[in-house]
Amino acid sequence: MLLERVYDEDLAQASYFIGCQATGEAVVVDPRRDVRVYLEMARRNGMRIAAVTETHIHADYLSGSRELAAASGARLYLSDAGEEPWKYGFEGERLRDGDEIKVGNVSVQAVHTPGHTPEHLSFLITDGAASDEPGYILTGDFVFVGDLGRPDLLEEAAGMAGTREEGARRMFWSLRERFLALPDYVQVYPGHGSGSACGRALGAVPSSTVGYERRFAWWSRYVGSGDEEGFVEALLEGQPDAPAYFGRMKRQNREGPALLGELPELRRYESEELARLLRDGEALLIDTRSLDEYYRGAIPGAIVIPGGEHLATSAAWVIDPEEDQRDIVLLARDAEDAGRMRDHLVRVGIDNVRGYVTDTEGLPKHPVELVRPEELAAGNGNFVLDVRAKGEYRAGHIPGARQLHVGRVRWHLEELPEDRPIVVHCQSGRRAAIAASALRLEGLGRVLELEGSYEGWTRAHRKA
Repeated sequence: MLLERVYDEDLAQASYFIGCQATGEAVVVDPRRDVRVYLEMARRNGMRIAAVTETHIHADYLSGSRELAAASGARLYLSDAGEEPWKYGFEGERLRDGDEIKVGNVSVQAVHTPGHTPEHLSFLITDGAASDEPGYILTGDFVFVGDLGRPDLLEEAAGMAGTREEGARRMFWSLRERFLALPDYVQVYPGHGSGSACGRALGAVPSSTVGYERRFAWWSRYVGSGDEEGFVEALLEGQPDAPAYFGRMKRQNREGPALLGELPELRRYESEELARLLRDGEALLIDTRSLDEYYRGAIPGAIVIPGGEHLATSAAWVIDPEEDQRDIVLLARDAEDAGRMRDHLVRVGIDNVRGYVTDTEGLPKHPVELVRPEELAAGNGNFVLDVRAKGEYRAGHIPGARQLHVGRVRWHLEELPEDRPIVVHCQSGRRAAIAASALRLEGLGRVLELEGSYEGWTRAHRKA
C-alpha cells in the first residue's frame, strides 16, 4: 500500500493519496482544487485515480473533489450522513457509516464521526495485503494531533443558531464510541495542522496514534471519566475567530464548487495599462511587496499582502469574489511565480486572476500615514481598531481599542466610524496592512496604521 500526504502550508491543510501497488488503483481524500499534484502523483507511481472522496463539507478551503473526479474520470463519493440543510447538493455516490471504497487490496471504510459537522466521516484504512484489520484512520476535522475540530462553525460561519453545544455533545459521542474504541496502534492522519482556524491549538506533528491521543490529548480525561459537561465547556471555550469567508466556503462546498478545467495563460500587464485599470476601478492589484516598501508607497486600488505569505488565507480575509468581479492582477517575480500564486487563490474560490506585473514602476504611490505609539496614547480622537484574534486581544490590548478580526472587517463596515480617523493595528503590522488596504478600497475616510503595531505600543509603554 502507498499512503502519501499532500500538505498545503498556506491553509495548513492535508489531503491523502492512497494506492494499491498490486493493482495500480488509488483513492484521494480531501483534495485541494488545483489538482495537478494528484495527477502527477498517480503518473509517477504508475497508478490510476479510481476514487475521490472527502471527509465533510469544508469551511476553510474550496474542495477539489469534484475537480479531481472530472479531471481523472474517478468515481466521486460524498457523505450521506447528517441532516438537512447540511447535505451535499451535487451528484456523487453517497457514503454512510460502514460503507467501503475498495481500491485493489486497500479498503477505505467510512465511519460517521459527527461533531465538527453533522455529516463528518472519518476513514479507516486497511491494507488487505498485510492485514484484515485497519491500521490507519484519516480523521479529517474530527481528531487533530493534540486537539479536536471546532464544533461551532455551523453557527459562526453558516448562521445556524444553537448548533455549538449540540456539535460538542456529538463530538463527545464520536470520541467515546468511535475513536477510543479503536486499538492504540492505529495511526491517525488528520486533515489539518498547526495554524488552521478549524481548531484551537493544533499540533505541528503530521500524525499521531489512537494510543497517544488517548494518553496525552487534553480531552482524554473528560471522555475517559465520562464528564460530558466538562468536555463541552472546555471544547467551546476560547475558539478562534471564524473569518467571514468560511460562510462562503461552506455554501459553495455544499452546492458544488465550480469546475476550473484547463486555466488560461496569465498575461503580463504593462504598468501604464494597469495604472489606468486601477484608477478606473476595473482591476484589483494584489501587492506582495514587503511591509516597509508598502509603508513607503501604498498603491491605490491594491490589497497588500506583505511578502505574499499565506496568500490564500490572507486574500480570502478581504476579497469576496462573488461580489467583486474585477480582474485580479498579481505582483509576482515572473510568470511561473504568478501561476503558483493563482493556484493558491483558486483554493479559496478566487478564480478571477487574469495576469501579473513584475514591478510597481510607473504605478501611483502614496506613503502610508503612520501614528506613533506616543501620539496614540495622547488620544487625538482616533478610533483604534485591533484586527488580531479574540485570544490575542484578551491577553492584552490598547485601552479603548475595538477588536474585529482582519477576516471579518470588510463584512462589518457599519461598526466603523465615518467621522473619525481609524488607526489599525495587529501584533506586528502584517494583518493591519491587509485590513487597512481593504478599508481604503472601501473608501473609508482616513485610515492610518499604528507604527510598530501592538508590539510597538507595548515597547513604548514599557519605556514610559
